[in-house]
Amino acid sequence: MLLEIGDTYRQSFSFSQEDVIKFAEVTGDKNPLHLDAEFAATTRFKRPIIHGHLSSSVFTRILGMEFPGEGSIYMKQETEYMFPMFVDTEYEVIFTVMIVDREKHVAEITGEVYIKGTSRRTIRGLATLMHLTKI
Repeated sequence: MLLEIGDTYRQSFSFSQEDVIKFAEVTGDKNPLHLDAEFAATTRFKRPIIHGHLSSSVFTRILGMEFPGEGSIYMKQETEYMFPMFVDTEYEVIFTVMIVDREKHVAEITGEVYIKGTSRRTIRGLATLMHLTKI
């Protein structure tokens, strides 16, 4: 199925503290704000927050595997982190196709993450993707 301007895709997700620990190990970002509840309690967040790039990794997972799916090639990603994200919290990501260039097989897709069931947006971004069969 070819992407069309205005197409949307939604999915709920969450991250566990184990996900945060694994991400810290892989990246080497062991900032206590992500890993140490006692330290985080002394900050304005009052509890550990998820790494920004872990929280936005939902973009690459969904765009690369589900919408438009396997075969997608990331060309560009702009991401704005607007509100901290926390473990064991349900979020919803909403993708919307904004631009489709069939000649170049390129699309621009916005992604927005919300705390599920609220209007609190935590991330917004714009991805430019290439896909040879779905765009």
